Amino acid sequence: MFSKTKPQKPEPQAVPIPDDLPDLSRPGQAPTAAAPAAAPRPAPAKNVSMLSSDLTFEGNISGAGDLHIDGAVRGDVKVGRLTVGETGNVEGTVSADYVEVRGRVVGAVSGKQVKLMGTAYVDGDITHEQLSIDVGAYFQGRCLQARKVEAAPSAPVGFTTPSYSAPAPTPTPAVAQAPVAAPAPQAAPAASADTAQLIELKPGA
Repeated sequence: MFSKTKPQKPEPQAVPIPDDLPDLSRPGQAPTAAAPAAAPRPAPAKNVSMLSSDLTFEGNISGAGDLHIDGAVRGDVKVGRLTVGETGNVEGTVSADYVEVRGRVVGAVSGKQVKLMGTAYVDGDITHEQLSIDVGAYFQGRCLQARKVEAAPSAPVGFTTPSYSAPAPTPTPAVAQAPVAAPAPQAAPAASADTAQLIELKPGA
């Protein structure tokens, strides 16, 4: 006897799915979650103005930004944050909230925080709240520490500060004075009756 063989069914072929469809998943793969929202971009860093080593500036510089000096400045510098590089040279008064000196400064330096690195050369007085000097730094001048002036404490509520006033001067009573009469003129003394009289006697004829 002959046995009948069962015809084999063709296996279904997998259809490739393009990658540009984010909402579809490949066969046998769990569906992916939705892509997270894009993270906010960080704020751009504050720009720093630079004076390169091959530049020389003559005049005063003022502003509220940050300044990095690698060149030469002949004049006063007043900014928010100042860094004098190793090749920097400033001849003038320097004033900033934060001052970092790696090069040469000839003039007074004023700042809340002042740092003199090991390669610094400073010839002038330094007025500061915080001062840091590394080993090897050259400094000639005076250090003047500026302290914040604290306000006087206010009196508590319900408390009155006694005030002291000088006593009023006692009025001096007025004394009535009678008018003084002028002395009466004195009469000339009358001739005394006893006054001797001179009698002239003539001889008779």
